[in-house]
Amino acid sequence: MVWTLILKSLYFFLPAYIANMAPVLFKKLPFFNISISEKLFGKNKTWRGLIIAPLIGMLIFWLQKIAFNAGFTELAIIDYAHFSVWLGFLLGFGAIIGDLIESYYKRKANIPPGEKWIPFDQLDFVIGGLLFSFFMYVPKAEVMLVLVVGSPLLHIAVNHIGYWLGVNKSKF
Repeated sequence: MVWTLILKSLYFFLPAYIANMAPVLFKKLPFFNISISEKLFGKNKTWRGLIIAPLIGMLIFWLQKIAFNAGFTELAIIDYAHFSVWLGFLLGFGAIIGDLIESYYKRKANIPPGEKWIPFDQLDFVIGGLLFSFFMYVPKAEVMLVLVVGSPLLHIAVNHIGYWLGVNKSKF
């Protein structure tokens, strides 16, 4: 029962997870690699990331919608057939905005880009993704609890894997 709740919660939030990783995954694309504001957010927050993250969130949600309509409903906490891909956009946009806001406060605290700021580095995108999803859907409290508690652990694990694969420069 608990494992089912965890898997369903993670599956619901998949558009935000992938959107949060999108700027790193697409960093070699040669378009919009322009800092939004180096002074406010640091040099690593680009227009490319701000554009690509919500689009990837939409794409992942669309794939979940297709899977749901094809009968893959075991992990669904929502009826994907009755939700627009805009929910995926909101999850992805919220994730990247949460990261942007965290970067702003990181600069205000004089923490250099790339330096650890635990737990904010692991929670920023979760809080942003959840808050923006509220425009279309408010998950149950237990789903939000799983995401707020489990996402930092998952975030650390994914970053370690990225480090070992040579994608990330640090384990956090």
